[in-house]
Amino acid sequence: MAEEFSFNPFDDATRRDPFATYARARREHPVYEHPGFPIVSVFRYADVQAILKDPETWSSRFRPPPGVPPEQLPEPSMLGQDPPEHDRLRGLVNQAFTPRIIRRLEPRMHEIANELLDHALQRGEVDFVAALTYPLPVIIIAEIIGIPPADRDQFKHWSDAAVENLGTALFVPPSSDRLERLGQLIDEMGAYFSKLADERRRQPREDLLTGLVQAEVEGSRLTHDEMIRMLVLLLVAGNETTTTLIGNCVLDLLAHPDQLAELRAHPELIPSAVEEILRYSSPVQLDPRRATRPVELHGHRFEADQMVVCWIGSANHDEAMFAEAERFDIRREDNRHLAFGFGPHYCLGANLARLEAQVALRALLTRTRAFERTDDAALPLHPSIVFRGVTRLPLRLLPA
Repeated sequence: MAEEFSFNPFDDATRRDPFATYARARREHPVYEHPGFPIVSVFRYADVQAILKDPETWSSRFRPPPGVPPEQLPEPSMLGQDPPEHDRLRGLVNQAFTPRIIRRLEPRMHEIANELLDHALQRGEVDFVAALTYPLPVIIIAEIIGIPPADRDQFKHWSDAAVENLGTALFVPPSSDRLERLGQLIDEMGAYFSKLADERRRQPREDLLTGLVQAEVEGSRLTHDEMIRMLVLLLVAGNETTTTLIGNCVLDLLAHPDQLAELRAHPELIPSAVEEILRYSSPVQLDPRRATRPVELHGHRFEADQMVVCWIGSANHDEAMFAEAERFDIRREDNRHLAFGFGPHYCLGANLARLEAQVALRALLTRTRAFERTDDAALPLHPSIVFRGVTRLPLRLLPA
């Protein structure tokens, strides 16, 4: 008799290796109601894609959790808006993330990556998260926005605190203490960015902050509060997912030494390898939505305001979409993964994240003849269930 299916996204073992659970869910429970929680999970590629591209039926603007007064919650960022308001906000910042502008940053990315590896190689054994996967994205997004170098550590502290419990409120309403800490965090970031914005009004520079202060699309400027929320979003999104992606590049290649050897022999495969890592170990595992009306999916009736969690990490392993989906293949073609989402909320910084990961991986492979774990201890997971990644990665680096 088959064991009863259950899926607990907070379970440590499941978070470390969710793929067998994902596969069974796709086969037997494509729509899964979590016992005791007002949440439904969806696991198949076609369903996840259809939900993410349909904001009229599946909204990104959520209701307050049960028992939480609306006034205790911060106003949603662009991620928590639907068209046309989302489109207006995205249009005001999109100009800073065009492929042409991102490519202009590439020489600076190489410079930073090599400087960081210089220090790491001198030491030989390092926590690779602290040595490269965290500082590279933080420095880049800080320079894009226009954050003074002296403030980068504070910048990272805010980012870590903002995402620490991300996703938990989908299942368990946040405590009053958590909401109070979140409010204080947003106030701190708001005060900091307000001061910088005032400086840019007086003395414009060639940075995103100046662009946001001056941004105008068809006469629609960002309000002050919208600008602050946009900067907070870019701060978190601009480094958290890329830090996780670069770490996953190392872990996946170490777990597949044949693919690592192939990549060393054929470095022209680095872009393809990054795409496969995005698919295989998607940095963002889930994306929630709210039903705006009654709708049925695989026999399940969603009522209006029902919350659904789209499991991107499962969709990207769907056998119906990817041949040999469980095989890690840096030469995979037609890799239409959903790691950056789909539809109106497709990741604004996708080109930036891709390029940063490619630059980091190229520098690591060029500057080392080998790298390896210093031990086989279980690595500490990211505290948020949204992310698939580790917060510490002890490595031994052997110079080229």
